[in-house]
Amino acid sequence: MTDIAPLRVFVQSLTAVLDRTEDQETVLEEGGRLLKELISGDDWLPDCFAKPNPERYSQYLLHADPYGRFSVVSFVWGPGQTTPLHDHRVWGLIGILRGKEREERFTRSEGGGFRLEEEEVLGVGHVGPLRPGDADYHRVSNALDDAPSVSIHVYGANIGAVTRATYDIETGEEKQFISGYSSDVVPNLWDLTK
Repeated sequence: MTDIAPLRVFVQSLTAVLDRTEDQETVLEEGGRLLKELISGDDWLPDCFAKPNPERYSQYLLHADPYGRFSVVSFVWGPGQTTPLHDHRVWGLIGILRGKEREERFTRSEGGGFRLEEEEVLGVGHVGPLRPGDADYHRVSNALDDAPSVSIHVYGANIGAVTRATYDIETGEEKQFISGYSSDVVPNLWDLTK
């Protein structure tokens, strides 16, 4: 049986940060340290929230703050799976729990399309911030050809309900979407009998 206590401690600790401040940089800094601690262990995530879908990457909701201040999600990529170029429109943190992910960061070009600014392969234990605005465009893929990769994402809203956009890299054409989630259940963080 999975001991989900590390996730409960993370949620409680991040809630305390957000009770104290709304300053984005403070939240990213303190939240980043908390996420680093959460992903330092790999045995707390229930298997059903780490299962790849053979058709596309999965986004499993682990927790949504009742006031909409943040959400915690596990992203699971099967071999070769990738997101389209997209934005977030809220602050975020990404921590790699298992495997490796390739992140390609883009900026808008003068012609309206996008140009690749930086590409990085992120390994287990990496934690990085996302900031809404001009530097909020990226594409993420599994960097492994033979195994799934899992990352834990924290967003400054209930990300499954946020209107965001994907983009055509060449033309910059925007297509709005609301992602929703890949599962109908969330882990029970509050059962303290286990």
